[in-house]
Amino acid sequence: MWSGDQLDLGSYLARIGYDGPVGDDGELRPDLATLYAVHRAHTGAIAFESLDVLLGRPIALDVKALEDKLVHGRRGGYCYEQNSLLAAALERIGFEVAGRGARNRTRGDTLLPVTHAVLVVTVDGQPWLCDAGFGHQGPLEPVPLGQLGAEVTQGAWTYAVREEEDGILALSLLRGDTWRDLYAFSPQRYHPVDYVLLNHYSSTHPRSAFIGQVIVQKPGDGVRAALVGRELTRLYPDGRSERRSVTPGELPAVLDREFGLRLSERDAEELDGVIRAGD
Repeated sequence: MWSGDQLDLGSYLARIGYDGPVGDDGELRPDLATLYAVHRAHTGAIAFESLDVLLGRPIALDVKALEDKLVHGRRGGYCYEQNSLLAAALERIGFEVAGRGARNRTRGDTLLPVTHAVLVVTVDGQPWLCDAGFGHQGPLEPVPLGQLGAEVTQGAWTYAVREEEDGILALSLLRGDTWRDLYAFSPQRYHPVDYVLLNHYSSTHPRSAFIGQVIVQKPGDGVRAALVGRELTRLYPDGRSERRSVTPGELPAVLDREFGLRLSERDAEELDGVIRAGD
C-alpha cells in the first residue's frame, strides 16, 4: 500500500536519529514501543515546511522522491510528504497502516475542506492516531484511539480525541485552560492515490493556505515555533504566545536556528528572490 519495500529504512532511521528498541537480530519490531520511538524521532528531526510550494516546484509523493528530499536532502515537508514517508517506514517495519483525511479546525468556525492527511496504525488490535505532518501544534507521539476522551500528555502538552456524530473523531490540544480542536477525521480509509489528489489542490489551488507564503513549523516538548509569512510565533503550553517579524536577510539563520532547516545555496537564493519579488 505505502511502498515501504522501496524505502531505504537504514537511511531513514539515521535521518531521524532513531535510538529506540531493536531486536536481538538488529531488526525493529512492529510493537508499541517501536511505534512511539519512530514517531517521536521523526517529529523531532524533520520540520514541517512547504517551501517548494512557494517556489512553484511540483510536490512528488512517491517513496523515492520523498527519500531524496526529506532523508538524503535533509529537507522538511508538509503533511502528505511527512505522513507518506512515515507510513512507508512503518509499513516496512511491519505495522498495519491506514490513511485518513482530516478537516482542519484551527481557523475558528470556518468550514474547511478535507485537506489534511493522517494515519491510523493498528498495534495488537488497537488503533493509534499517528501524525507527523500537522506542524507546530501536532502530536509528538501516537495518540490512542481506543481510549476516546482520555487526556494524553506529551512533554508539556496535552491531547485528547473525542467522538462526535457519525463516527467523526476530533483531536484537541489543551492550551492554558482551554481545549482547542486541531482537526477532525472520519472512519473512511484513504489511500496514497487520494493523497495525490489532495496534494495537487494544496500545492496549486490559489485558495490553498500554502500558496504565496513561507510556512515552516516544528513541534517541541516545550516551546513550539511557527514561521508563517514574515511572522515568527512561539507557543507555550500555558497558552502564551510571542510574535516577531523576520526580515528576508535573516530568514536562512531563522530556518536553521528555529527549525533545524539548512537550505542549499541555490534554494536560499531562489527563496530570497521570491520573497523580495512579493514585497
